[in-house]
Amino acid sequence: MGGLLAQEAYARVPECIRGLVLGFTSAAFVNKGDFARQFIAQRLGPLDEGKSMREVAARLMPTMRGAKSDPAGLALAERTMAAIPPETYRKAVHLLTTFDRRANLPNISVPTLLVAGSDDRTAPPAVMAKMAEKIPGAEYVVLEGCGHLGPMDQPEEFNAVVERFLKRHAL
Repeated sequence: MGGLLAQEAYARVPECIRGLVLGFTSAAFVNKGDFARQFIAQRLGPLDEGKSMREVAARLMPTMRGAKSDPAGLALAERTMAAIPPETYRKAVHLLTTFDRRANLPNISVPTLLVAGSDDRTAPPAVMAKMAEKIPGAEYVVLEGCGHLGPMDQPEEFNAVVERFLKRHAL
């Protein structure tokens, strides 16, 4: 959800932001209606059945990894998600389905890097490539074998891409 937060922050206070890294994200939750209802039911159903956040995380996180994922990163993602209070998770899932900053993409005027994972089914590379096309001067990188967990999937590769971007733009 960090990419959504970064887009929202830029939309609200662009004067406070000198650059953006949008990783493994999208500009909107598309296919509202039935798809949104199914998404919510799929994500919250286990909690409604009495499962713990640890059980939800153990079931969901492996589906988000890539072919070249760091096993330690997957374990970290599971621990991180397991620590989220259930009510916070419920609210976040519902909020995801309302997010739409597509109209703001052409207004982004700071150096922007978009990082996608070739194996990301949540924010596929094609979705991120379209975002990059709409942001003036945006840079776009695909990490091969990386899933939606991005920095946890391939921490060294992700950090190297971000570091080069930051240095190139003196950020």
